[in-house]
Amino acid sequence: MATGTTTAEEPTPANVYKAKLAEQTERYDEMKVYMKEVVQKKKKLTKEERNLLSVAYKNVVGSRRASWRVLTSIQEQSDPEVLAKKQLVHKYRQEIETELEEICTDILDLLDKTLLAADEISDEAQVFYFKMKGDYLRYLAEVQTANPSSSGDASPKAKKAYEQAWAAATPLKATNPIKLGLALNFSVFHYEILSRPESACKLAKEAFDTAVTELDALGGIEYKDATLIMQLLRDNLTLWQAEHGNDDDVPAHVDDDGTAVQDM
Repeated sequence: MATGTTTAEEPTPANVYKAKLAEQTERYDEMKVYMKEVVQKKKKLTKEERNLLSVAYKNVVGSRRASWRVLTSIQEQSDPEVLAKKQLVHKYRQEIETELEEICTDILDLLDKTLLAADEISDEAQVFYFKMKGDYLRYLAEVQTANPSSSGDASPKAKKAYEQAWAAATPLKATNPIKLGLALNFSVFHYEILSRPESACKLAKEAFDTAVTELDALGGIEYKDATLIMQLLRDNLTLWQAEHGNDDDVPAHVDDDGTAVQDM
């Protein structure tokens, strides 16, 4: 049932195995708790543990983001029943926002105080963690953008985290899934939060075009992982260019915006 290989000398920690079980049974809130305990105990994570941590928090926050977007859409409706219950809808949305903010604050705290504070972090791990930091600050910025009374400090912090990740990614190959995933999410940040479609398209296109030149050197799972994220980059470019009247040499509208990509 577990993935990966272990030896008698290096058994899989109990919480890591329980996190795998929680993932397979889609009990992501419990998975998050298990992986948080792993972080607090180990301080430094293996690649598999990094991915488990990412999957846990992504699914937990993802359900809240989906709920928040639905409630935001309902609030904007002019239906008489909605207008009559506007305060009730607003209060419910605030409850979801509070949950979302608590989850984001939780993982950001783990990143800043433990994972990014550890000694001798590899280039790949550093990119992974700074990218995660940028992602969760982006989720906070999305909520803050919809609230005029918000301080709005998440957006500049997200930009800084993504820039730190991008700088740390310099030694990585253009086809590295983590680097490609960073390009994908950083470009989404430019498009959705900063409202800079030209910068978003430029970043996504450069990452895609550079990776294309190195694809021939890949094989097997590496090729599959790289091309998966490259297709999401391409889908975003298609959508964004079409929306802004620059649809030369791109197909029609694409529904998937690529923001649900799995971390590699």
